[in-house]
Amino acid sequence: MRILVVEDDPDLLYVIACTLRDEGYRVDTAEDGEEGLSKATSWDYEAIVLDLMLPKLDGWTLLERLRHVKSVPVLILTAKDRVSDRVRGLEGGADDYLTKPFELAELRARLRALLRRTAGQSHPVIEVKGVLIDMGSRSVSRHGAEIELTAREYSLVELLALNAGRLVTRSMINEHLFGKNDDSLSNLVDVHVSNVRKKLGHEFITTRRGHGYLVRV
Repeated sequence: MRILVVEDDPDLLYVIACTLRDEGYRVDTAEDGEEGLSKATSWDYEAIVLDLMLPKLDGWTLLERLRHVKSVPVLILTAKDRVSDRVRGLEGGADDYLTKPFELAELRARLRALLRRTAGQSHPVIEVKGVLIDMGSRSVSRHGAEIELTAREYSLVELLALNAGRLVTRSMINEHLFGKNDDSLSNLVDVHVSNVRKKLGHEFITTRRGHGYLVRV
């Protein structure tokens, strides 16, 4: 899944981006509001982590302009901790609010919850064809036994499970799982699909040749 982080503190931006990439997300970053708005409106993201006190264009204005064109979930991340600030953020179109300083574990948990709500999954565990995907612990089990997956394999399984019954195109998988340095490797999707099938059973993923993949409900 693809996440945009807009934060002007370079050290914090680096830490957040590394943390989310370790979780298996594809992460884009922006250090000012103008760059953040440009990326947010140019690309499709599953969620945006947005600081409020940004140079060039503040987070309030970015959010207001974004809401005119997109409904992508937004998690506000800021040092402004007054109730009035939180109310303003939520009524201005934000979906959640986390104040600084914060624990990275809470950021990860809030982001996962936000993604679940957006996908219509209120419970953190999804079951598809006997496979249990625990979005809280980012683990997968089959017939009661936990299956070891790499971060990208898990992200692929989660993406397909959240879209169970719907076609997920190759370009969607490339966009949400892989970085720019991987784009030239056209067989990456095939490799990860093959690895998941070996671990979860060939029947878990259905191929639609020339179109993409899906898991049937």
